[in-house]
Amino acid sequence: MSHNVYIYILVMAGVTYLIRMLPLVLSRKEITSPFIKSFLYYVPYACLAAMTFPAILSATASVVSAAVGFAVALIAAYKEKSLLTVALMACTAVFIVERIMGF
Repeated sequence: MSHNVYIYILVMAGVTYLIRMLPLVLSRKEITSPFIKSFLYYVPYACLAAMTFPAILSATASVVSAAVGFAVALIAAYKEKSLLTVALMACTAVFIVERIMGF
């Protein structure tokens, strides 16, 4: 059974184009509903969180160290630290917890 990779790429490109083009074609007016505007504003953040959170819990040797690193990152981000500082603090916390636990 022969598979043509170019057909797969063409289908994926078409689907991607349709997903991005259809909202523009179907709604030509400006969105005035505050609920819909708010919903659309938070969709990228929700998708990013849904993709990132499972990876956080499986990126270390144990779920405990991952949860500690995640908690440290949340606290540091809440205190408006820079992205580099948040990442370094989370990595340091995971390192310390894994050393204490013996991993």
